[in-house]
Amino acid sequence: MTDHSRGPRLRSPLRGPWLTSVFGLVLLIGLPVVIVTGLLSYIAYGPQFGQARPGDVGWLHLPYFAWPTRPSWLYRLTQGLHVGLGLILVPIVLAKLWSVIPKLFVFPPVRSPAQALERLSLIALVGGALFEIITGVLNIQYDYIFGFDFYTAHYWGAWVFIAGFVTHTILKVPLMVRSLRSRSFREMLRTSRADTRPEPADENGLVAEDPTPATISRRGALALVGGGAALVAVLSVGQTTGGFLRNAALLLPRGRSYGDGPNDFQINRTAAAAQITPEQTGDTWRLSVTGGAEPVQLNRSQLRAMPSHTASLPIACVEGWSTVETWTGVRLRDLAAAAGVTTFGSAKVTSLERSGAFNSAVLTVDQVRDADALLALEVNGAELSLDHGYPARIIVPALPGVHNTKWVQSIEFREA
Repeated sequence: MTDHSRGPRLRSPLRGPWLTSVFGLVLLIGLPVVIVTGLLSYIAYGPQFGQARPGDVGWLHLPYFAWPTRPSWLYRLTQGLHVGLGLILVPIVLAKLWSVIPKLFVFPPVRSPAQALERLSLIALVGGALFEIITGVLNIQYDYIFGFDFYTAHYWGAWVFIAGFVTHTILKVPLMVRSLRSRSFREMLRTSRADTRPEPADENGLVAEDPTPATISRRGALALVGGGAALVAVLSVGQTTGGFLRNAALLLPRGRSYGDGPNDFQINRTAAAAQITPEQTGDTWRLSVTGGAEPVQLNRSQLRAMPSHTASLPIACVEGWSTVETWTGVRLRDLAAAAGVTTFGSAKVTSLERSGAFNSAVLTVDQVRDADALLALEVNGAELSLDHGYPARIIVPALPGVHNTKWVQSIEFREA
């Protein structure tokens, strides 16, 4: 098959091992960060308590450990990197796919066992990458048109991608190193479109046999891809960093306003969506605390009469947004003491919410005993709004957002 049969779009003189290797090097540095932070998010959900999603992952489960509470911005950092860097790398992934498209037209597709292994790794790598990108972006958009559980599919898809990524890296790193050494990066940045020439013919089929004239230099192509990544960064990182960049965060559709005054920050699940009624949160509301000799029932006035504590803590969501707010309430360890609980191994917090995947959460003993772990009654000096969990919600340093249970109904301190 000649390159004429491929058409002009597959005869670009830019394609070749060097340009592919440049994109590959960027992904080789960035994707492991996305992978590790994604797996850490699974661990942060507490798989040892059966509350991580997916729950049963068989032999693909990770080593369990108690997710720490310090630094308080830990989950904000890991999840922000996972989502933010994952989005920023999308233009590089697409550019890398563009650079290797001619290989899809190689015939016969498999010529040796080594090439068969490479092809299989490519299917896992490309298919896994596209699946993770598409489902991840749709999750950020809160658009579950795919009709299956996002957490389960994203977790299994991640392992398919990881298998392809590791295999492809082992097979291709030597070629990548040789290709990068074959040309000076600085020289490529100085080469104009008029002086852009195809790379020497290669055995991998990346270089067109009969290329068309260059319409853009490699310098221009790298600037175009890098500019796309920078644009994605500007349009998305504000959801994690906050500040003036939040106004530029157009890719994460959480809107600009979430309530009045002190309660004007992100809401992942509203009271209406959780079917929380005014009757449940009115004067008849009581907090049940168990684990001591006798169950304890506390209303809001009694909670307010207890020693209060104020802390500025971030709250971060799996969708990538985070914010730092000032919370005031009763320390969880003080609640345990008030209920006569002296020793415990964990605490189960249950919401008024009757349905929903996160209407309860189990906290480790370290998470309960942290000095800033609160049953929050106020935020930024004002009563919690109903959407933010009135009459009381959990806020624990470095805890995934969905486990900071809202509309708390009971806390059960359990033995180790």
